[in-house]
Amino acid sequence: MSESGQHWKPRSNPWLVAVVVTLGAFMEVLDTTIVNVSLPHIAGSLSVSSDEATWTLTTYLVANGIVLTISGALSRRLGRRHYFLICIGGFTAASLACGLASEFWQILLFRAVQGFFGGGLQPTQQAIILDHFPPEKRQQAFSISAVAIVIAPILGPVLGGYLTDTYSWHWIFLINVPVGR
Repeated sequence: MSESGQHWKPRSNPWLVAVVVTLGAFMEVLDTTIVNVSLPHIAGSLSVSSDEATWTLTTYLVANGIVLTISGALSRRLGRRHYFLICIGGFTAASLACGLASEFWQILLFRAVQGFFGGGLQPTQQAIILDHFPPEKRQQAFSISAVAIVIAPILGPVLGGYLTDTYSWHWIFLINVPVGR
């Protein structure tokens, strides 16, 4: 409570904030699965074996896992909103770089960067939702997050297959750019 006895209320619409930050987390979860079906195309296009192509998954997941563990400390140091915006910007730039990659080492590097910035999106999204909702509304707010986190891994392989077969594997990364902007 403030000195005047009133509860603090955020200036922005909390439901709009919840949808926007959940969209960022949705992109991150989607990118953990969207690449799976495109691995044979990535391998063929970049002249590597199927086993080597799986490193595009591994580098993302390792970088993501490392940052996931320290994202709380980073968001406290930089501020939640700033850290979230940095993560969205870095994730989007790395997605663009992955989509433009023409050599295998490039996609590995950019996937690691993408995982690094993506690792901060989900925990920071949850903290931002906690900041914007009173305790009695948090379950409703987290239901938006839950739906996104359940749908993204299901949609990833389907969308990845469609984009790869219809266009090219590059588009599985390029679709993040308009969303992240």
